[in-house]
Amino acid sequence: MFGTIWSLLPPVIAILLALITKEVYSSLFIGIIVGGVLFSGGSFEGTLVHIFQDGLIASLSDSSNVGILVFLVFLGIMVALMNKAGGSAAFGRWASEHIKTRVGVQLATILLGVLIFIDDYFNCLTVGSVMRPVTDRQKISRAKLAYLIDATAAPVCIIAPISSWAAAVSGFAPKGTNGLMLFIRAIPYNYYAILTIIMMVSMVLLKVEFGPMATHESNAQKGDLFTIAHAASDVDGQVEGKGGVLDLVLPIIVLIISCVIGMIYTGGFFSGASFIDAFAGCDASLGLALGSSVALMLTILFYVVRGTLKFKKCMDCIPEGFKAMVPAILVLTLAWTLKGMTDSLGASEFLKAVVTANAGRIENILPFGIFLIAVLISFATGTSWGTFGILIPICLKIFDLTGDHATLAIICVSACMAGSVCGDHCSPISDTTIMSSAGAQCDHLAHVSTQMPYAMSCATVSAITYLIAGFIQNAVICLIIGVLLMFGMIFFLHWVMNLKGGKVEA
Repeated sequence: MFGTIWSLLPPVIAILLALITKEVYSSLFIGIIVGGVLFSGGSFEGTLVHIFQDGLIASLSDSSNVGILVFLVFLGIMVALMNKAGGSAAFGRWASEHIKTRVGVQLATILLGVLIFIDDYFNCLTVGSVMRPVTDRQKISRAKLAYLIDATAAPVCIIAPISSWAAAVSGFAPKGTNGLMLFIRAIPYNYYAILTIIMMVSMVLLKVEFGPMATHESNAQKGDLFTIAHAASDVDGQVEGKGGVLDLVLPIIVLIISCVIGMIYTGGFFSGASFIDAFAGCDASLGLALGSSVALMLTILFYVVRGTLKFKKCMDCIPEGFKAMVPAILVLTLAWTLKGMTDSLGASEFLKAVVTANAGRIENILPFGIFLIAVLISFATGTSWGTFGILIPICLKIFDLTGDHATLAIICVSACMAGSVCGDHCSPISDTTIMSSAGAQCDHLAHVSTQMPYAMSCATVSAITYLIAGFIQNAVICLIIGVLLMFGMIFFLHWVMNLKGGKVEA
C-alpha cells in the first residue's frame, strides 16, 4: 500500500464521514483506524501500536504541536479573563455605538483580521474573541463570523512577508535559494489569496449570501445565531468585573507585541540575527507559546492592580479557559494523528511521483495542474505547510529560478501556495479551519459546510486565472482578468439573489 493511491484513503474516508454524519470526532478516528489497518496489513496488534504509538502519542510528543496546544490554552484563559473582567462586553457596547450596521461590523472584522497578519492561529482566536460580542449584537451568524475569520487568516498570512507562513515557505526553499525573496516574488501571483479577500469584501458590501450561509444569515436576523445546535462555552461565563474597553484592547495589544517578540526571539534576533532573518528562521509555535504566556501574566497583573478582578477570580479563569479550548484541542490532536497515518502510508511519495512523471508534457498548464494538486493534497491531509513541503521542491526541480523558465517557476510556486491555502480552507480536518470555528465558537461542521461553497467559487476563478497565467506569464494582466471574473461571478449572484427575493440557495 505504501506510495500508492491507497495512501489517500484514510483522509478521504474521514472527510466523507464528517460531511455525511456531521460528527467530526468519530469520523476522524475511523479515518485513523483505516490508516492503521492499511499500514499493518490487517494485524490487530500492529494496528493498535501504529495508531497510538506512531500516531496519537507521536503527535502529542511533537514539540511544535505541543507549542500550539499551549498557545491555545493560554489564549483561551486570556479570553475568559477579558470576558469575566467585562472588557469584551464593554468593547461590544462601544462598537455598537460607533458601528451601527451589519456591513460596518463585518468590514471591521475583516480589517482586524488583515491587521493581525503575523500568524493564522493567532489571527483566528484573537479576531474571534474580540469581534464575537460585536457581531452577536448585529445578529451576524456565528458561521459568517467563522468564515470572515478563516478568510482573513491563511489568505492574509500567505501574502504577508513578515509572518510565520513566510518563514515556513522560506524553510522549504532548496539550499542556495533566498527563501524569503522567493516568497515575496510569488505574492503577485497568489491569486486565490488575493481573490478571496476581494470576494469577501465585495460580498459584504453587496450583501450577497449563497448556499447554506444564506440560511444561517437569514436565521441570525431572526435571532438564531447558530442554526445548528451549539453548546454554550464556559469561556462566555458571567461578567464579574466592571472593566472598560481598555481591559480588552490593552491585553490584545500586549499579546500581539509579546508574540512578535517571542517569534523573533526563537529566530535569534537577540543573538545578532536581523529582523527579517529572525522571522524567516523562527519557531512559530514556541514563539507563540512564549508570547502568550508573558501576555497572560501581564494581563492578570494589570487586572489585579487596577482592581478590575480579584486574584482568585483570575485564577478561576484558568480552568474555564482550558475547558473552552478542549473541543479544538481534541479535533486538532485527531487531525494531526490522521496526518501521521497518511504520511506513514507514503502519500507524499505517491503524489511526488505523479507530478514529476507528468510535468514535462504539460509545461504551460503546469501552474493550473499544480494548483489543483495542491488543493487536493491540502484538502485530504488538512495541512498547507505539509503541501508546501511536498510540492515547492518539485516545482523548483522542474524549473530553474535563474533560467529561461524563471517566471514560470515563480508562478508554479505561487500556485502551490494558493492551492494549499484553498484546500486548507475547505478541509474539515485543517487546523486553521478548526481554530476559526473555535474563535467564533461556531459548530465546526456548520463552519465547513457554509464556507466550502464560497471557497470553491473562489477556487474556480483562481484555477482559470492560473490556466491563463501559464501562457501569459504576466502577474498584473492575469490578476486583472481574475478580478474581472470574480466581479462577474459576484454580480451574477447579486442579480440572481434579487430575482429570488434576498438569498441564493445552494
